[in-house]
Amino acid sequence: MAETQIAKGFKNEKVGEVVSTRMQKTIVVEVSRRVPHPLYKRIIGKRKKFYAHDEEGRAHTGDVVRIIECRPLSKLKRWRLADVIRRAPQVGVQPSELDVKV
Repeated sequence: MAETQIAKGFKNEKVGEVVSTRMQKTIVVEVSRRVPHPLYKRIIGKRKKFYAHDEEGRAHTGDVVRIIECRPLSKLKRWRLADVIRRAPQVGVQPSELDVKV
């Protein structure tokens, strides 16, 4: 009985990369996994996109994030952003480095 109470509190977690932040308070996270082919046993990569709720807009495209399962928030959203594991590198170019003559 104690085992069922302990297991009841845990929710599914997934780690993936943010591929879109175009919607308000919503991010699209792509989760990749490597599984053996059922017949040929060769390792293949599979990926799936999940829509997650991001209330504060903390995640940006390219970030690696952890999402947690939650109640349905809309037609597609069943996940929420837990935390940002790794930020994407920000590439900036100075105007003086461009080949534009002013």
